[in-house]
Amino acid sequence: MRSPLLDTPGAVAAVAPDETIAAHYGEPYAEQRALAAGRALVDRSNREIIRVSGADRLTWLNDLSSQKLDTLAPGVPTQTLLLDAQGRVEHHLTLVDDGDAVWAHVEPGTAAQLVAFLDKMRFMLRVEVADVTADYAVVSVAASGAVPEVEPAEGTIAIGGDFLVPRATLADVPAELGLRLAGIWAYEALRIEAHAPRLGFETDHKTIPHEVGWIGQALHLSKGCYRGQETVARVHNLGHPPRRLVFLHLDGSVDTLPPHGAPVTLGAMPPAEGDTEAAAEPGQIGFVGSSARHHELGPIALAVVKRTVPVDAELLAGGVAATQEVIVPPDAGRNVTIDPALRRRLR
Repeated sequence: MRSPLLDTPGAVAAVAPDETIAAHYGEPYAEQRALAAGRALVDRSNREIIRVSGADRLTWLNDLSSQKLDTLAPGVPTQTLLLDAQGRVEHHLTLVDDGDAVWAHVEPGTAAQLVAFLDKMRFMLRVEVADVTADYAVVSVAASGAVPEVEPAEGTIAIGGDFLVPRATLADVPAELGLRLAGIWAYEALRIEAHAPRLGFETDHKTIPHEVGWIGQALHLSKGCYRGQETVARVHNLGHPPRRLVFLHLDGSVDTLPPHGAPVTLGAMPPAEGDTEAAAEPGQIGFVGSSARHHELGPIALAVVKRTVPVDAELLAGGVAATQEVIVPPDAGRNVTIDPALRRRLR
C-alpha cells in the first residue's frame, strides 16, 4: 500500500522493498539529525503487522520461537525469531503484549507466510492469528534501539520507539505528535550505526542467529525447546558460527555506496615479516547487507564475512575500500570446555 505521506512536498520514494514509503523529504542529513535527537518521525508503513490474541498466546509463541515470551509483561517490547529445523532464520518479529494480544511487525511481504505457518501450529490452543496490516501502520519516533521522547496517542500500540497507528490516520500522525518527517534513509543510517541487523539485508537463506548478533536481544539461551534450538545450542556450546557481522567504515572519496548483496573481498593485507609490499588475496569473503551515508560518520555499511577473516584486514565492499569494526567476534560460541575426544564424538 502506497503511503499517503509520499504526497508530502519534497518526498522521494525509496527503492524495494521500501518503495511505498519515502527515502527522504528533501533534507536527508537534517532529517537524520532530527531523528537522532528525537524530533522526527519515520514512515515505515510498508512493514506488515500481525496480532495474536487468546489466553494461550504467550506460552504458544514461547514454544514456537526463540525468545522467552511466556513471562513477558504487558508493555515490554522485545524481539523473537522463527527458525527452521536447521536453525536458520525464517522470520524476525518486533513485538509487544498489551495484556489482551501480542502485536508484532515484520518485514514487507512476509506476514502472509508467517500467518500461514502460525495457523498450522494452533492445534487446540486458545489462540487467534490475524494479519492487521490493512488496519494499522508502523511509524518510528526514535532511532533503532533508542528510547522515544514522545508519548503515543490514544489508540496507538507502542513497541519501544515504534508506534502502530490506525492506518486511516497515518497522514495526520506527524502533526499530532509535533514531529517533522524523516525518510527511511535516516532510519537506516542510524540502524547501521547501532549495528542492528535487518532480515533480508544482513541475512540470507543460510543465516543462523549467532552470525548477526541476535543472541540475547532476539534469542534466549536458557528457555525451553523450540524448532532449530539444537543448532543454536551446538554453536553456542561446541562450535563457532561460520560467518560474522561487521560494521564497515567506507572510503568517503567514492561517490557511490555499495548496494545490498555487493561482494566483500580482501583488500591490501599487512605485509609479512621481511616483505616490502602488502599482499592481496582475491575472492569473495562476504557480502554487503546495508549501506548509508551517516550525518557524522560518513559512508558506513553492515556486512557479513567469513569468521576467519582477520579483524584488522582491510576490505573492499563492492570495490569500495573499507575498514571493519567487530560486531560478532571470531570466537563467538564454544562456551563449554569439554574433553577434545568427547567434542569430536558430539560433532
